[in-house]
Amino acid sequence: MPWFKVDDTAHTHPKIIKAGNAALGLWLRAGAYAAQHLTEGAVPGVVVQLYGTAPQARKLVAAGLWHEHGHTCPRCAQPAAGDYVVHDFLVYNPTRAKVQSDREAAAKRQQRAREQATARRNRRGNVADSSANADRFTGESSAENFESAPENGAFLDETAGQAGSSRSDGVTPSRSPRPGPTRPDVPPTEVQQQPRTRAGVIPELAPLADALADAGCALRWQLGLGEQRDVWRLVQAHGVPTLVDVVTRRTAPGEEPKPARYWLRVWSDLDRVPAAAPHGSNVVPFRPAAPAALTSHTDNLAAGLALLEKEGFS
Repeated sequence: MPWFKVDDTAHTHPKIIKAGNAALGLWLRAGAYAAQHLTEGAVPGVVVQLYGTAPQARKLVAAGLWHEHGHTCPRCAQPAAGDYVVHDFLVYNPTRAKVQSDREAAAKRQQRAREQATARRNRRGNVADSSANADRFTGESSAENFESAPENGAFLDETAGQAGSSRSDGVTPSRSPRPGPTRPDVPPTEVQQQPRTRAGVIPELAPLADALADAGCALRWQLGLGEQRDVWRLVQAHGVPTLVDVVTRRTAPGEEPKPARYWLRVWSDLDRVPAAAPHGSNVVPFRPAAPAALTSHTDNLAAGLALLEKEGFS
């Protein structure tokens, strides 16, 4: 997920002060739009009309934060007529090619991680099968040794030093038993858990946990029962793929796993987003006549939504 970067000294920059707070809000929203859709700083005019006003856009151009069509800045691309471009966008933000390359590399890393996890599970299964066979063969060998005991009379237990059990046989355990091997980079609770198990998670959330693991997104599932029920309600309302998509889009490559409580707050925002109309639908919802003062804004909103649907963002 790309970011629209703002310097920590922007609040005192002369251009920001000249533009004013209202125009700065338009600049910030348009910059985030450009980062999300990988436009490399280009902002369509209809999007500007959706997010702000014409006087605010003129203030951003006058302050040097934006450029109109026909500008002379050598470092910035030339926008189409009626559109704008954010000044020095590519100086502080990655190009479209760089973001796509990073996404492909992250997808390959996740694929390799899934393949390695599958290989480890297969190896553990093979080891378990080998142990079972070893126990069976050991039993057969013991029976053969018992049957041939008269032939081995020269090596009696007492003379061979095996009259009693040693401390390692468990009769007299050591006072300081040696701990088993642990991985220093994994918490003990995760080492003790079996693959695809989540301690304390209700069974209804197992499909979500498995889907997140397949996507290469690890979560720390420290949730109370009430919070788990909230997550289950979100799964029922929006589906597992939607919740997984939210996590994958907001998780940067190599980022430390966040607790499930954090994603619960993020998933809860889905309840406040209205459901989108089916793509290609020609049904126009009923809308009462708007006052004359709101007609321009309504037309601008309709034009912006039509453009976004045409561009494939609906």
